[in-house]
Amino acid sequence: MINLISDTVTRPVAGMLEAMMQAEVGDDVFGDDPAVNALEARVAEMFGYEAAVFCPSGTMTNQIALRMHTQPLDEVVCERLSHIYQYEVGGYAYNSGLAIHLIDGEYGKMRAEQVEAAVKPEADWLPRTRLVVLENTANKGGGSIYRLEEVRAIREVCDRHGLKLHLDGARIFNALVETGETAREWGEVFDSVSVCLSKGLGAPVGSLLAGSAEDIRFARKVRKLMGGGMRQAGYLAAAGLYALEHHIDRLKEDHGRARILAEALERQSYVAALRPVQTNILVFDLAGDLGSAEFAERLKGKGILAAPFGPKTMRFVTHLDFSDEMLEKTLEVLDGLF
Repeated sequence: MINLISDTVTRPVAGMLEAMMQAEVGDDVFGDDPAVNALEARVAEMFGYEAAVFCPSGTMTNQIALRMHTQPLDEVVCERLSHIYQYEVGGYAYNSGLAIHLIDGEYGKMRAEQVEAAVKPEADWLPRTRLVVLENTANKGGGSIYRLEEVRAIREVCDRHGLKLHLDGARIFNALVETGETAREWGEVFDSVSVCLSKGLGAPVGSLLAGSAEDIRFARKVRKLMGGGMRQAGYLAAAGLYALEHHIDRLKEDHGRARILAEALERQSYVAALRPVQTNILVFDLAGDLGSAEFAERLKGKGILAAPFGPKTMRFVTHLDFSDEMLEKTLEVLDGLF
């Protein structure tokens, strides 16, 4: 089967498996795993932070960041399509006692003036606006990209109002290979950054949260509280180190294949609208009476797996395990589907 459900379906390549087998490991809860320590130092250095902590998932790193930057009765500001609101089980409320202010942006992105308007005045009956969270790339926005100048304008708003700024950078490297901006430049703008290794980078498991040494010391306590303290996690960390060394630049290949798929979808009568395709994610709406469940079943019958993204919306995601041969097959199927 050709799997376009997500870039999380990737499997370790031979070189990554070898790196995992050769990893020097210890007990990470005691800080004694050399591979984990090396991975955390590498990500912290890339983004210009003092420290980082390795966690099982991006949901955990985001949830730790929310707890790290806030107190109960505070409020977090995010775009309506953002991962922390859509896909983290209401963890902002459950784990941190937070209210949430949703902004209707464009393709999952907020503007500085929208953030400014969301800041609440001090009053007994209002939560305290405390944290802003951006997602780059924006998954439900179709893999849309924030540019650095857009984020710096939001940072200025945060500074004026004493707000913290966190980046859900699950797919940050997809953005950086397109814009040419650097991880260090992005780290300068945010108080913390979450980075996922198990999406386009092709590692089997793992995300990191990077920030100040003081924040990450607290983050380790929250990680333990959430059950994220792993033992010989160096086998997974070795996969992450391999991914950072070998799989960042090749993300451009995924983007190129996504653009070719976009051209094919735009000429199909059964596609009503396609979000702008900037990276490896394609989100499109179906025309007429065609629903996403029926569309996904029809694709499956042709050997292609894809994810319904709403009653009439579909998502394709290109990735490491989606080859040129699979692309050609997918194009044939799309042209002859109806």
